[in-house]
Amino acid sequence: MKVAVLRGGRSAERDVSLRSGSQVEKALRKRGHEVTGVDVDLNTWDVLRDGDFECVFNALHGRLGEDGTVQGMLELLGLPYTGSGVLASALCMDKARANAMMRAAGLHIPAFEELEIKQGVAADLVDRLVATYELPLVIKPVREGSTIGLTIAQDADQVASGLVLAARYDRRVLVQKFAQGVEITIGVLATPEVLVLPTLEIVSDNPVYDYDAKYTAGKSHHIIPARIPETARRDASESARRAFVELGCAGMARVDIIVGPDGKPWVLEVNTVPGLTELSLLPDAARAAGIAFEDLCQRLVDHAVGRHERRVGPPAV
Repeated sequence: MKVAVLRGGRSAERDVSLRSGSQVEKALRKRGHEVTGVDVDLNTWDVLRDGDFECVFNALHGRLGEDGTVQGMLELLGLPYTGSGVLASALCMDKARANAMMRAAGLHIPAFEELEIKQGVAADLVDRLVATYELPLVIKPVREGSTIGLTIAQDADQVASGLVLAARYDRRVLVQKFAQGVEITIGVLATPEVLVLPTLEIVSDNPVYDYDAKYTAGKSHHIIPARIPETARRDASESARRAFVELGCAGMARVDIIVGPDGKPWVLEVNTVPGLTELSLLPDAARAAGIAFEDLCQRLVDHAVGRHERRVGPPAV
């Protein structure tokens, strides 16, 4: 099969996307596919339109790749593509709206609000946020990933600087109550049947599981299954499944969760194009479920092609 792998792009997660794309390209070539890597730029429409590709594997992270924009382009081109569609992609990238929808569905979401930061941060705003959500306080851009622009503020000064930092990436800023507990992530596949992967506990050598800890070898460790009680594991897995379904995801996603001391699963966010690098979480969880990386990539391609054929019918002979 002739497959295009979209990677790179213009988001703040470009470097990670290049690494994800490289891993995917190697895996698909091992499965016998004719693979072309496409670093997304202004020529991508023409490359995809004229390339006779039978499937597009989306390994783009962040804006202009994970937020529904590329998915819309692929819909217009009539090309099968991996992962979630336009609506689910856009919704999951928008943490504020995704949180509101998941909370309405009955999932446990730490208290939050969205702010629009245009210029400067008033002292009375910082005071109100501290009084409302207490310290530490989580601050992050509404539409970014890989903890880019994230601050776990320990005092009022860090709240102010965290708001400014997040606003560099997105004028819409999410402020959220800090959830104390065990940090886990749960991968979900739907190709098309929904399969919840084993719970994965994240242990970081850095104080926060940040960009450096995620993508530097040896700075974080994955424990499968997570060291939480069995009841909490079941509840977290069900929360991940429900978040995936409620947001309309397809193909794959990774759901980040904090399991509180009482076992309650606090859902943080849903990533529709999770990292696929050699250090990433979803591939590790898939391997723990007996799914090798090459098989994972093949499943996603098969699902993309099958979904497309169900919508438009098989190609004419």
